[in-house]
Amino acid sequence: MTNQKQNYKIALIGYRLSGGGGDRVMANLSLFFAEKGLDVHTIIVLDEVTFPYAGKLLNLGLLKNKTNGIYNKWIRLKAIQRHLRAHNFDFIIDFRFRSKPIQELLLSRIIYNTKTIFTVHSYLINHYMPDFTPLTRLMYGSVYANVAITEQATKRIIQQHQLRNTRTIYNPVDIAAIQQSAAEPLDLGFRYIVAVGQFSNPIKQFDKLITAYASSVLAQKQIHLVIVGEGTLQLKLEELAASLNVAEKVHFAGYQDNPFAYMKNALFTVLSSRNEGLPMVILESLASGTPVVAFDCDSGPREMIVSGENGLLVENQDVPKLAEAMNRMATDSALYERCKNNALPSVMPFSIETIGNQWLELMKINL
Repeated sequence: MTNQKQNYKIALIGYRLSGGGGDRVMANLSLFFAEKGLDVHTIIVLDEVTFPYAGKLLNLGLLKNKTNGIYNKWIRLKAIQRHLRAHNFDFIIDFRFRSKPIQELLLSRIIYNTKTIFTVHSYLINHYMPDFTPLTRLMYGSVYANVAITEQATKRIIQQHQLRNTRTIYNPVDIAAIQQSAAEPLDLGFRYIVAVGQFSNPIKQFDKLITAYASSVLAQKQIHLVIVGEGTLQLKLEELAASLNVAEKVHFAGYQDNPFAYMKNALFTVLSSRNEGLPMVILESLASGTPVVAFDCDSGPREMIVSGENGLLVENQDVPKLAEAMNRMATDSALYERCKNNALPSVMPFSIETIGNQWLELMKINL
């Protein structure tokens, strides 16, 4: 065992405790580590806190001013450096996007002063590592570990940058917490399928989902489409639904603190993304007991969905086949019941206890 101390100290660093899947993962791990008796500090860049979390919070967003100029960034950089040096952490785990090479070189080589683990939450690894391999190897080649959240992403990192200190640890889900939230009453007054995500950019491709829905039999069968989330593309999506004559059956529910109730009561969940990391919406839907229809995009869906057993995988970016899969799930009762019955058992390998213990094993922490 590497460490002999019993009071391990871990710093978790991310953008916020709100919003996306990666942020929720950091929050869930903070709760797991604290429950195991670790001294957890959570450091966030933006002043956004809605997820439950554990440990001490350093909110750098409170130091951010409107200009966000070089001097203001320097103040925040020095604040995190002081905090890290004052607390003598055993490990730092970084969950942020890392797209500014100079800043990240400074953090990885100078500011971070202990064993550091950098996470990669997307198949688009250049959001976390420069395309220029010598620079990536300088920044991340000698750190304690790089953790990717899918096997596909891990292979890509090793092939592109030869970082042998890379391994896969999937994102965890707190199954009990999801089931508790999913049990909250929700009655929309109609049968529906659901999609969840932000749409300020086209990554989730809700336009393709609406197109597939319009060409499917679901609207004729009075099965509506509910999209949970918000974003600047809503007007365009509403116009698309109107042009396809399904506006009355496509509903924009906005951001929801509890999307799990929407998943629980849906016939199935649909993921129509261009690309992903490890899409938490799939795990959260399965944990809610609801099967998933998803594009087999890079990366993640094929590592969570066994097609025909807990959902359906669709040839990547094939909109007609997406509509066909939605038809199958809505009309083939034997298929649907099998997928629904298998949904919850299939997510057990991603439980917070299982994944949390993999993190402890990586850090050689034996409690």
